[in-house]
Amino acid sequence: MRDRKNIEMHELIGLDVEIKNSTNPNQIGKRGKIVDETYHMLIIEENGERKMIMKKGAKFGFQLEGKNVTIKGDKINYRPHERIKKLMRRRIK
Repeated sequence: MRDRKNIEMHELIGLDVEIKNSTNPNQIGKRGKIVDETYHMLIIEENGERKMIMKKGAKFGFQLEGKNVTIKGDKINYRPHERIKKLMRRRIK
């Protein structure tokens, strides 16, 4: 189950997201649904248009269980399957 403590270790595709901070000021405040994820990018769909957002240097806001959760893009800047493995290993140690 996704919650604010383990959001980085879960699948992000399908979640609604807001760009809280970015190295590209034009992306700040954009909202949409995550439709894909690559090593360095989240691809969000906003009003039928897809936007590619760099993870590095950005902060992403999510609504989970009625609460706002913000995560740093640098913390999730891995391929999705690698991110889950690496973060699980760190948590176990």
